[in-house]
Amino acid sequence: MTTEDLLQVALTGIGATAVLDVWLFALNRFGVATLPMALIGRWIGHAARGRLSHAAIRQAPAIAGERALGWIFHYAVGVLFAAVLIGVTGPGWMRMPTVLPALAVGVSTVVMPLFVMQPAMGAGFAASKTSTPMLNCLRSVVNHTVFGFGLYLSAIATRAVSV
Repeated sequence: MTTEDLLQVALTGIGATAVLDVWLFALNRFGVATLPMALIGRWIGHAARGRLSHAAIRQAPAIAGERALGWIFHYAVGVLFAAVLIGVTGPGWMRMPTVLPALAVGVSTVVMPLFVMQPAMGAGFAASKTSTPMLNCLRSVVNHTVFGFGLYLSAIATRAVSV
């Protein structure tokens, strides 16, 4: 992969994450609660100190700079997932993006919140400890599908800019 390819992967991940964030912002405007980035930062901050699991992340002590840490982590993971997409499809996908691989990777990333983040933050596997586990799982699938579309749209946009 060339330096230009790596830059395009990074911009694709950043763009896809931004598409997801616009979606989450819209959900919030319509009264649908989403996880504040500060709580992700709190979890990362505690994980860096050796505590990976919490009964309820909201009740864990705050971490200095947790909101910024949460946003940085969120975007870094978006770039990582874009790299996974290119690792699966090959760098040629960036030159001729198609929607199906992007959606497949986007939807598959739902494994992280359902089976890593939610249990670690006290919500249980697949949000099983929440009051509406099925609805929360559905929201996660939809959100990660939006991220998959974001991967595709961002790859098209970065390709257009780099040509």
